[in-house]
Amino acid sequence: MEESINLLALIKKSFGLKEVDIRTYSPLTLAYIGDAVYDLIFRTAMVQKGNASVNRLHGQTINYVKAPAQALLAQALLDEFTPEELAVYKRGKNAKPYTKAKNATFDEYKKATGLEALVGYLYLTDQMERALALICSGLEKAQLAQIMTCI
Repeated sequence: MEESINLLALIKKSFGLKEVDIRTYSPLTLAYIGDAVYDLIFRTAMVQKGNASVNRLHGQTINYVKAPAQALLAQALLDEFTPEELAVYKRGKNAKPYTKAKNATFDEYKKATGLEALVGYLYLTDQMERALALICSGLEKAQLAQIMTCI
């Protein structure tokens, strides 16, 4: 049986990237990559549910990736974070962003940034199973599982 290799490892191998101490990354850098990973999770799930128009896929995905939904998910998960995860989340939440989401309050945007920082941290430390477990739990707890449910 061939050993599977994860996306992060493939990217590092393809570009000859060295290991980096993630603790040196700013929380906004973690949120930057976390935003993309979080978005990719939901885009992948929507596409895997079946072929549909891009507009329909986007409309369904946006329900989960917009800042207010991320803020709800983050709030629902606070008691599940390990101390290390909580520290990363708080660093992201308390970072001074240069922009604000169009359709979110400042508080929602900060919570969403914290969640994105945590997802980025978990991705860069090769803990995607944990990231997915948290997202699935958060969807259930925040009652955001209208279209997307985890097993």
